[in-house]
Amino acid sequence: MSARVNPWVLSTPALALYATFLVVPMALVILISFFDFQFYGGMQATFTWKNYFEILSDGYYYEIYARTFGVAAAVTLACLVLGTAEAYVLSRMANPWKGLFLMVVLGPLLISVVVRTLGWALLFGSTGLINKALMGIGLISTPVDLMYSNLGVAIALTHVLVPFMVISVWASLQRINPSTEAAALSLGATQFTVIRRVVIPQVMPGILSGAIMVFAMAASSFATPAIIGGRRLKNVATAAYDEFLNTLNWPLGAALAVVLLLATVVVLLSANRIIERRYGAVFNQAGG
Repeated sequence: MSARVNPWVLSTPALALYATFLVVPMALVILISFFDFQFYGGMQATFTWKNYFEILSDGYYYEIYARTFGVAAAVTLACLVLGTAEAYVLSRMANPWKGLFLMVVLGPLLISVVVRTLGWALLFGSTGLINKALMGIGLISTPVDLMYSNLGVAIALTHVLVPFMVISVWASLQRINPSTEAAALSLGATQFTVIRRVVIPQVMPGILSGAIMVFAMAASSFATPAIIGGRRLKNVATAAYDEFLNTLNWPLGAALAVVLLLATVVVLLSANRIIERRYGAVFNQAGG
C-alpha cells in the first residue's frame, strides 16, 4: 500500500463516523431548507427559495440575527478579557494553588448548563440576591430588570463560556519561555509593557482559538437564551426551535439554521484573516 493512500485507509473509521453524525445531518438540514411548507399540507418536497427570501425580506429576522450576533460579540469580548486575565494569573501561581484555582475555574464545566442558567435566573429575579444586594447598599431604589434582557443573557453566557477561553489561553501560556519576560523586565520594561508587548503577541493564537469557540457557542446557544431571555428575546436557535416544534415549519427552521451557520463562518473567517495579517509572524512561529 502506498504511503499516500495509507493515511486515508487508516482514517476510514473516523471519517465514516464524522460523515454519519455530522455531514449527513447537515446535508439533510440544508436539503430540507429548500422544501416548501403549506399550513394545511405540511412539508412539501419541492425545491423553492421561499424560506430564504422570507428571512432576507422580513425585518423581524434581521432583529433576531442582530440580537444573536450582538450578544455573541459582547460575550466573546467579556470572555476574552476575563479568560485571558484568569489564565495569566493562574499560570503565575505556584503549586498547589495553581491546581486548586484551575479546578475552581474549570469546575463549572462539570455542572449542566441548564442548572447553571437556572442559578442565574434565581439571582436575576426582582427579589434575587443581586437586586437585594444593590438595593441594600443604596445603589438602586427599584429592582433592575436583568431577567428577559440582553444584559442578563450576556452575563449568564459569559459565566457558561469563560472556562473555554481560559483553557485555550492557558495552553498557549504554557509554551512561553519565562526568560523572555525576565529579559524584558531587565531591560527596563514595566510589567504592563511586558504583558502588552511580550505576552499577548505570543498567546494570540490561543486567544484567537478561544474567541472562535466562544463566539460560535454563544451564537448557537439555546438553553441560556431560552431561560434568561424568555420568549420575548428570541435568538436564532430559539426561533428555529419554535419553527421546528411549535409551528412545524421545518423548512423555515432549517433555513434559519443554515443562514446562522453561514453567517457565523463568514464572521469567524473574517476575524481570523484580520488577526493573522497583524500577527502573521507569531502564528507562523507557533505553527513551526
